[in-house]
Amino acid sequence: MSSQVPPNRPAANPAGLSARGAVDLAALAQAREQQKLAAERAEQRAADPEAFAAAAGSIVDVTVEDFQAEVIDRSFEVPVVVDLWAASSPGSQQLSPILEKLAHEGAGKWVLAKVNVEAEPSIAQAFQIQAIPTVVALIKGQPVPLFQTAMPEAQIKAVIDELINVAAENGVSGATKADAADGDAAEVGADAAAAGPQQPADDPGFDAAFEAFEAGDWDAVEAAYTDILTRTPDDPDATAGLTRVALMRRTSGHDQAAALAAADADPGDVAAALLAADFTLQDGDARGAFSRLIATVKVTSGDERKATREHLVSLFELVGTQDPDVTAARTALANALY
Repeated sequence: MSSQVPPNRPAANPAGLSARGAVDLAALAQAREQQKLAAERAEQRAADPEAFAAAAGSIVDVTVEDFQAEVIDRSFEVPVVVDLWAASSPGSQQLSPILEKLAHEGAGKWVLAKVNVEAEPSIAQAFQIQAIPTVVALIKGQPVPLFQTAMPEAQIKAVIDELINVAAENGVSGATKADAADGDAAEVGADAAAAGPQQPADDPGFDAAFEAFEAGDWDAVEAAYTDILTRTPDDPDATAGLTRVALMRRTSGHDQAAALAAADADPGDVAAALLAADFTLQDGDARGAFSRLIATVKVTSGDERKATREHLVSLFELVGTQDPDVTAARTALANALY
């Protein structure tokens, strides 16, 4: 059954790029690149030894014995990029130093897990790799294929930056356990200092919002939810309510059949795709709405892709982030981005 958009008070939120054709560099060029990267790492170590040491924890050599802890379990805290490499692979010799350099520069925002497939064939079999090198990411235990060849550093960095964005949208911020503990302690202190009378769960504002919704008075609905948020900032129900009002406003005055036809005719038409997705979700077909926008993500780039992804994420929040359709769509979105 497809997910339904609740009529009045939404449930509170609980919580591939395929590069073809490896660049075959000469051995001399590879050696020069490796020497350059080694020199840069030496400069980083000399300039800031403490920062270099902290960043060093962003790179781990993984075996089958610690794969669960270092890759799967860790991917619930920070995005993990798995470099499946081999000493006999020229592509690995070119790619691995670049990944290591970027991992150091990332300083904990993501982790590079290096797997020597010649020593750990069972891990390679688990990923069903078809080429060496292969790079795969994990977010909350879910694999996200990235690429199967060496690429320029700038392109790899762009892919990883996008991966970090996708991870953040899935609640994986990249904070270390120590940072999280420090942050939790600070939040406890701030909450204790700022705590005031708590708004009852049955805020009468929700009744006013429901009545206005039934009457089709979007201004009154928006005012009711906004009023709730002045008393209980960040209330997830009121926030989702405002999102739903925005959905109704966007579809108001448009012909649904024409909107769907326009989107079907050209998946790359972002404006048409957004409107069609809104109508599809409004009809209670969350899966269909998500699929429309993911198809548009695949054929767009730059600001158009960003706008489509942001719209899709707003629909995730409206439906509820623990909804099975949202979970499946997040994985599909991550794959579409690469």
